[in-house]
Amino acid sequence: MCRTISHLSFLLAAPLLLSLSSGVLSKEVKTLEIRSTAPAFELPGVDGKTYRLDDFDDAKVLMIIFTCNHCPTAQAYEDRIIQLHKKYKDRGVAVVAISPNDPKAVRLDELGYTDVGDSFEDMKIRAKDKNFTFPYLYDGDTQTVSTAYGVLATPHVFIFDAKRKLRYVGRIDDSDVGTVTSHDARNALEALLQDRPVPQEKTRVFGCSTKWSDKRQSAVDSLEKWNAEPVTLDTIDKKGVGELVANRTDKYRLINVWATWCIPCVEELPELVTINRMYRRRHFELITICLDGLDNRDRAAKALVEKRVSSTNYIFDSTDRDEFAEALDKQWRGPLPYTLLIAPGGKVVYRQDDTIDPLELKKAIVGQLGRTYASRRNVRAAR
Repeated sequence: MCRTISHLSFLLAAPLLLSLSSGVLSKEVKTLEIRSTAPAFELPGVDGKTYRLDDFDDAKVLMIIFTCNHCPTAQAYEDRIIQLHKKYKDRGVAVVAISPNDPKAVRLDELGYTDVGDSFEDMKIRAKDKNFTFPYLYDGDTQTVSTAYGVLATPHVFIFDAKRKLRYVGRIDDSDVGTVTSHDARNALEALLQDRPVPQEKTRVFGCSTKWSDKRQSAVDSLEKWNAEPVTLDTIDKKGVGELVANRTDKYRLINVWATWCIPCVEELPELVTINRMYRRRHFELITICLDGLDNRDRAAKALVEKRVSSTNYIFDSTDRDEFAEALDKQWRGPLPYTLLIAPGGKVVYRQDDTIDPLELKKAIVGQLGRTYASRRNVRAAR
């Protein structure tokens, strides 16, 4: 995940040489110049259809938006894209969204603002959740279309006239987190529909850098680094559990109760590790509590090491389950595993009795943390 510090950070006409998200050299691309012909494409859509450039020949104007699931900036613009499509679909404008990212090049810690990644299957989930009524196409396997267009970041807009000559390229508007003062893409659409010159043909693009396939190694390296993190297991008593639940921090606290003799508990630990790696750079932390009893501490520690659970881990110092339940959550009926998401101040915002549904849990977490950089700013303002 990567956002520019200012809108000056991505020059539209210049090659993108450096990935700001990983700090490694990335693929060099050159964005289409104004008056260039739209490169042809043939890409799968989330609706099961294959789309080609000539499928949109009847449109007077074609707006192609390269966007993706995971990027906070891209998500901030989803509703605006939906509104643009709704406003202009009956005026001769075709809107097409294309994801340029290689899903294997996205690090887990770049997924802190989303519940899904950038795979084709995840695109189907996001399109359904947002009720996209325009084509959402996948270019992540070969990235040939994204290379031909010269996609620098998500979102990146390309608007073509009836002859499929590029007339506008750049951002949707000038702010994803505040008041918009320049509706650049909308102004270009209005000008082309009225056969007027586009007032500003190029604008600087801002958002998350394109995840080219040469960033796959960074994703692999990050996993190896995290897998080597130390795993600890500390003791906690009834009072300590109560303090965890009170949550006098500014973080959302995910508490998972488990035991080594509970096979589903152990099987879902890797999912919790993934979730922790996704969100821990935000106002979030994972805490596990084992109910094996102190006599089985070594067995519990071994399981945590094997599953690489490098979060905060505790083992309850008593075998009195009722005492533990009273301290943790009076609504808990007793079965394991058991998972709680607790907001700052102690309010339980998610409960799961039995195994988690990873997607459902991620939706609950990101629903609290927020999907965009505006949500991050709002959290700071509220503190």
